[in-house]
Amino acid sequence: MRVFDFDNTIYNGESVLDFYLYSIRYYPGALKYLFVVLWHFFRYKLSKTTMEELEQGIKAYAIDYVRSFQNPDAIVSAFWDKRMRKIKAWYTPQPDDVILTASFNVIIDEACRRLGVSHCICSVVNRETMELEYLNFSRNKREIFLRTFGSQAVVEEFYTDSLFDQPMIDLAEKAYLVKGNKIRRVK
Repeated sequence: MRVFDFDNTIYNGESVLDFYLYSIRYYPGALKYLFVVLWHFFRYKLSKTTMEELEQGIKAYAIDYVRSFQNPDAIVSAFWDKRMRKIKAWYTPQPDDVILTASFNVIIDEACRRLGVSHCICSVVNRETMELEYLNFSRNKREIFLRTFGSQAVVEEFYTDSLFDQPMIDLAEKAYLVKGNKIRRVK
């Protein structure tokens, strides 16, 4: 199987940040979350936050943000109508592809559906309660992958934009670092 990180790997950008910026146009009230979203986003990208701090930030603000939409599914669908073009041209989905991402299911599930990818391991927000159930961050990615697919799962190829995904690189037979549309084999 092939396993792909999503943001900055097959998607050109950060989908959660793009979604937030997109949503401000339609729900200006979401602007009140700007500082908090950017603070947690940059700390995450710089690996300057602990899992506990990130979870608390998400529980305190991100969930209220999603709850602020009258119809979250409609805005997510409209977002992907505009942003599917940011899926990089080199990516051709295969039936056994797995997307492994820190992005939230309430955003990423629609992109996976449109791509025809049925295996997505991501951060999970309960759609009924809008409570955070699981944060797919850092070392958690390898752990949840192995729990989901078993220790005998063979990762033939792993694609990522960051060497912070070293645990998954180690698991893969071949690994690739993606920068823009350039793909370099690192294992």
